[in-house]
Amino acid sequence: MMTLDDFRAARRTLDGVLHRTDLMYSPFFTRTTGNHVYIKPENMQVTGAYKIRGAYFKCSTLSEEEKERGLVTASAGNHAQGVAYAAQAAGVSATIVMPTTTPLVKVNNTKDYGARVVLHGETFDDAAALAAKLSEEEGLTYVHPFDDLTVSTGQGTIAYEIFKDLPDVDAILVPVGGGGLAAGVSTLAKLLNPSVRVFGVEPSGAASMKASLEAGRVVTLDKISTIADGVAVKTPGGQVFPYIQKNLDGIIAIDDGELVDAFLDVMEKHKMVVENAGLLTIAALKHLDFQGQNVVSVLSGGNMDVITISSLVQHGLINRGRIFTFSVQLPDRPGELLRIADLVAKLNGNIIKLDHNQFVNINRQAGVELKVTLEAFGLSHKAEILDALGREGYQVREVAASGTITG
Repeated sequence: MMTLDDFRAARRTLDGVLHRTDLMYSPFFTRTTGNHVYIKPENMQVTGAYKIRGAYFKCSTLSEEEKERGLVTASAGNHAQGVAYAAQAAGVSATIVMPTTTPLVKVNNTKDYGARVVLHGETFDDAAALAAKLSEEEGLTYVHPFDDLTVSTGQGTIAYEIFKDLPDVDAILVPVGGGGLAAGVSTLAKLLNPSVRVFGVEPSGAASMKASLEAGRVVTLDKISTIADGVAVKTPGGQVFPYIQKNLDGIIAIDDGELVDAFLDVMEKHKMVVENAGLLTIAALKHLDFQGQNVVSVLSGGNMDVITISSLVQHGLINRGRIFTFSVQLPDRPGELLRIADLVAKLNGNIIKLDHNQFVNINRQAGVELKVTLEAFGLSHKAEILDALGREGYQVREVAASGTITG
């Protein structure tokens, strides 16, 4: 069971280990969602995620014999770093099995904490199968990333800090993968104040907890697909599931495209890097069916590699019309390129790339293709530029990010 005494023990154990992640009031999200929004920035936590809480507390409860055997776990990255950090602090060995799709920054950080890293499979569930096998074959002590009540108790200490900073909190949003964080936070929150509401948020492409709650039992999804790698779980935890059923007030499913917009919002308005799993609770703010309440979004982690950050920024700017590409057929004669550039400049568009293809047609006199990539102020400015080109007689086609023609 997870009792108030258990949570108190976890809080004592973690005292002096964790960074303070005080709530941050968000004027931007308050203005755009209608609720009073506060952010719990666990992306600023030790190891870059909340997972240190459960991993460290779990390790503190192990016997000396269990520690001496060495630890093993499976993780998409954040729990891996938590276990590696706790093992290093305790002076014991740790083997971490991670999916081959794990961002490089999480792999390297785990190695930096002294753990042995084994890359295996494409999903967490693949990695978990190998970790269980290694535990049996090598006698290693398995530290489950979410389906463990001691781990979940450690994660739940977040609720203590939320109530300390915001005693009159009305609703808490937590990311959901396997359910360890949601079970811990919702259970402690209800113990501290039964009237507070706690909502889990998971990607629609990996909504295993939502499916399980609807079925009334833990179910396994056939396949999952989401950019939120930290919560890409086919099967939720069986031990934590009853706590989810009892204490969670609902599940919100988020599409990947919403995470891209959330990434830009958090980066531009709060100057923070938050990984896709942590952004679920930001995207969910627009899905709440109430207003005027004190809402806390838990940002679960911030471990992202530069390539992923670059991709999110690019896609986010494209989604918002701040970068776009159009294609137009031009007569092959001097001055046509300059004319296009002049039209764009007069409308305050900023050209960042040109591709002038004279070989698109067998007969060059029939026309050449010009592809122009430019910066704009947003969707309305983008439409203004395309409309102006059309009025000048150009047959403009927008080129999608994938390279296909739209419109």
